[in-house]
Amino acid sequence: MRYDIRLRLSYAYQRPVGDARHLVRVQPRELPGIQHVQDLRVRIEPQPSERSMFEDFFGNPVLAIALRPPHQTLDVEMRAHVRVERDTQSHLDLSPDPAGLQAELATLRSLAPDAPCHFLPASVRAPLLSRLTDYARGSVRQGGSVLSLVQDLGMRLRGDFAYDPDATEVDTPVGEAFDMRAGVCQDFSHIMIAGLRGLGIPAGYVSGFLRTVPPQGRPRLEGADATHAWVRAWCGVQMGWREFDPTNGIHAGDDHITIAYGRDYADVSPLAGVLKTTGAQTGTQAVDVLPLD
Repeated sequence: MRYDIRLRLSYAYQRPVGDARHLVRVQPRELPGIQHVQDLRVRIEPQPSERSMFEDFFGNPVLAIALRPPHQTLDVEMRAHVRVERDTQSHLDLSPDPAGLQAELATLRSLAPDAPCHFLPASVRAPLLSRLTDYARGSVRQGGSVLSLVQDLGMRLRGDFAYDPDATEVDTPVGEAFDMRAGVCQDFSHIMIAGLRGLGIPAGYVSGFLRTVPPQGRPRLEGADATHAWVRAWCGVQMGWREFDPTNGIHAGDDHITIAYGRDYADVSPLAGVLKTTGAQTGTQAVDVLPLD
């Protein structure tokens, strides 16, 4: 599936900002055999005084910028054509049971960015909480595989939790969202990640876009899409990483366009940095994901 994608981030500051530095993670990443990126453009206003590209530890493309002159607004626009071709036809489950997974993990010595060891400990936004582990344990079945556990947990989250954009903020702790049984894709993903790690299953955070389909007979609204988040879980040596979207209760498919991989949202936030100012600031986001096929 081919897409024309546009992301717009806009920030307004109550008082002028001086000497700002940001790390920008907004462009879809190249994933051989899964995702190919073309015609990528990133526009920033005001024009950065410094601008450079690098890849972070997890292989995500990062744009580093510095804005020295005073400014009261910041606009980031990303445009790209992306082709996504995931292998969604194979449903053969080759994952071990949880005990077998632990045995496989014990044999691994890799410290590469994609190694499961980085996605087992607690992280900033996905702490190991006993009540989240207990909830995840409800998906353990006698003789069941790790992949079936991941699927069951994702489906339970979809059924037990309410999608409510007003329930949480971007910095709401995962335990609070769990107790409310409500939140958005970021909360669903953090709960699932923390629960899986509590059971000894490596799990990470995926940021990206999700194509949405308007109701039949209604036009698609510009900017109606938003950035999305889902989960990747390591399901053993033979299966590797598998991605599941707990917000929608589905495996990641060709409608899921990846921006970045990380341990949690703190690793992949679209804009992170430091600036000098006083007073409040506001931010808005709009995403258009237009199918080209």
